[in-house]
Amino acid sequence: MHIGIAGTGRMGSAIAKRLVGLGHQVSVWNRTPAGTAAAVAAGAQALATARALAQAAPVVISIVSDAVALEAVYGGPDGLLAGAAAGGLFIDMSTVRPEAQRANAQRVAAAGAAYVECPVGGSTGPAAEGKLLGFVGGADADVARARPVLELLCRRIEHLGPHGAGASMKLAINLPLLVYWQALGEAVSLIDDLGIDPKRIVDILSDTSGGPNMLKSRGPAIAAALAGGATGAVSVDVGTLRKDLRTMLAEGAARGRELPLTAQALACFDRAAASGADAADCTHLPVWWSRSGGRIAGA
Repeated sequence: MHIGIAGTGRMGSAIAKRLVGLGHQVSVWNRTPAGTAAAVAAGAQALATARALAQAAPVVISIVSDAVALEAVYGGPDGLLAGAAAGGLFIDMSTVRPEAQRANAQRVAAAGAAYVECPVGGSTGPAAEGKLLGFVGGADADVARARPVLELLCRRIEHLGPHGAGASMKLAINLPLLVYWQALGEAVSLIDDLGIDPKRIVDILSDTSGGPNMLKSRGPAIAAALAGGATGAVSVDVGTLRKDLRTMLAEGAARGRELPLTAQALACFDRAAASGADAADCTHLPVWWSRSGGRIAGA
């Protein structure tokens, strides 16, 4: 199968490597050409424009940072839709608001192609192993076409309704996780004087009713961060979490809903970013809070 990938950041590159490893022909394009290096090193072919990508591959996966990037990648004389063939299939995995997915679906339909949204749960590790969670929105027939591709990347695929439904579920899934990063930092700050090995702290928290599933997969990296060691390559940076929180707040406001915990978490993450942590892995957040972010002046 020939699959194109528009957007080769951390997740897009991991997806490209996964597909190449399974024996598929993969073409890639990124707004910053240097961003395709990891995918090309894995065996993918880089193309010069998004238009060329859509012309070359009958199925294109897009995964970009936000709604502005989504519109830019699909639109314009060199965008994906400029090269879309009638009957082509686009699968978008970006984390954006539902209204952005509905608007993009209309643009794709006007070009005569099919569109499925499938924002995913999981970071680069699950992406490389084909263990993402897929939250799908789109027409039944289009989702059926996309399913063979999604099954290469996702351990669970949930078709939740029309365009926008997948985006709504992705925001709902991410919200408690992102708030937990702040809760974890506050929890650790209450025991930082006990001198307990960070691995033991994570092990204890993981075995309690307050420990989310995330601790089972990210526990070693969190323990390493708390111990002051290296956590490996950045999987999800603080800046991305802040973007997702802003997206959640915008969606809540559009629905007439207050999200006070989300707003407070964003305020705390903004403080971390101001301290220079924006490009750091999310495991840095509880470390920053427990060591400096949550200290009361003069205490």
